[in-house]
Amino acid sequence: MNYKKIIKDALVDNNPVLVQLIGLCSVLAISINVQNALAMTAAVTFVTTLSNASISLVRKIVPDKIRIPIYVVVIATFVTLVDMFLNAFAPDIYASLGLFIPLIVVNCLILARAESFASKNTLFPSMVDGFFSGLGYGVAITILAIVREIVGSGKLMGITLIEGFQPMRLFAMPPGAFIVLGIMIFIFKNINDKRTKKSSKSDNELISDDVITTEVQ
Repeated sequence: MNYKKIIKDALVDNNPVLVQLIGLCSVLAISINVQNALAMTAAVTFVTTLSNASISLVRKIVPDKIRIPIYVVVIATFVTLVDMFLNAFAPDIYASLGLFIPLIVVNCLILARAESFASKNTLFPSMVDGFFSGLGYGVAITILAIVREIVGSGKLMGITLIEGFQPMRLFAMPPGAFIVLGIMIFIFKNINDKRTKKSSKSDNELISDDVITTEVQ
């Protein structure tokens, strides 16, 4: 199993937010500040990792016709654990995240990883995929939250960064989330395209060198 490829795919090549554009509801709503973003990252990563692990263990005994309902039940079980934990030990965060914790159950990212990866692979690769898929989601939502919190309030994690800074309130509102996310997707796509072109050019040059060497011999 190529774990490097699994990690790169989850974080970069198929980043759930910046490439696949899934799970955007919570990304746009929760990214008002970094604290919320980190809490949601931890919750999603926990659920993706353990749901992937569980589904990989039962994949051979689950009837094909009812696999999706079973996957949803597995995911809902771990979401309920997260919901109860936050309610008991972090009530402020729980209140801040609101309904978006229960809505993790229907997050397309988690069900997609269960269906496309965990249901076809063994335990450890599935856990790696789940963990880094959640982390890929977390990187995107955290960067978005950092930009929105700094520009929208002039603070980061509640700490004032620049005295006298006039915050742009638009970025603390839903339209600001769309604007920043759109810019992030644009930048990420351009970087990926340049990287792909550079990689293709290097491969072509390598092939050309091999051909020349063969002809000389």
